[in-house]
Amino acid sequence: MNRIDTLFQQKKNNVLSVYFTAGHPELNSTASILGELEASGVEMVEIGMPFSDPLADGPVIQDSSSKALKNGMTLKLLFDQLKDIRKDVKIPLLLMGYINPVLQYGVENFCKKCRETGIDGVILPDLPMDIYEESFRKCFEDNGVHFIFLITPQTSDERIRMIDSISGGFIYMVSSAATTGAKSTIAEKQIEYFNRVKALNLKNPLVIGFGISNHETFASACRYANGAIIGSAFVKMLDKATDMKSDIRKFVKEVLG
Repeated sequence: MNRIDTLFQQKKNNVLSVYFTAGHPELNSTASILGELEASGVEMVEIGMPFSDPLADGPVIQDSSSKALKNGMTLKLLFDQLKDIRKDVKIPLLLMGYINPVLQYGVENFCKKCRETGIDGVILPDLPMDIYEESFRKCFEDNGVHFIFLITPQTSDERIRMIDSISGGFIYMVSSAATTGAKSTIAEKQIEYFNRVKALNLKNPLVIGFGISNHETFASACRYANGAIIGSAFVKMLDKATDMKSDIRKFVKEVLG
């Protein structure tokens, strides 16, 4: 069974997922960051595939992507870095990024590498649902890799139900119609949206991302979904970290409360 499915079967609430960009802050820090996140109690990790034009990302993640590319990170190198990761890291791992590098790598090769490496899911926000279904769905499913779709406050109930029917793992609820970035509170308008989606009784778990930055926003998001994702706040912390191991553990402890 896919590790994402196992996680949400075993834990229905308060699942903490963390995003960071591969190759940032150092080219070879990916595996060690993953190990520290798991040891700290993080239950799922999204590894960012750096891209030169990350449109959905705010300035913090854009900057980390630029630094990672300057460091020399590529998709091929990332798979090389992850080839033995399952000897040490057991939690679900996802790759998140944009379709261009995946197309350049070759979708079939990409899906096969995900399976071989132990990647459980993929998030590509700029891949339209109809193109995924027509051209790529079989490849992902044949390799046991969940494709995760994003929804926003503007996504209609009908489209959300369609996404729920063709995707696996979980549905990524973008908390607001904006780029990624840390926020300190969750607004009333967002809560209306969370309640609307929750009332649809979807088959996939719901995980809230964009704007989750601390214990308050994490706990608040988890009242309306099965878990939440912290990205920009963690990436910002990595930029300032003086002792990677202790700083990661302190960060996660404060989020979990």
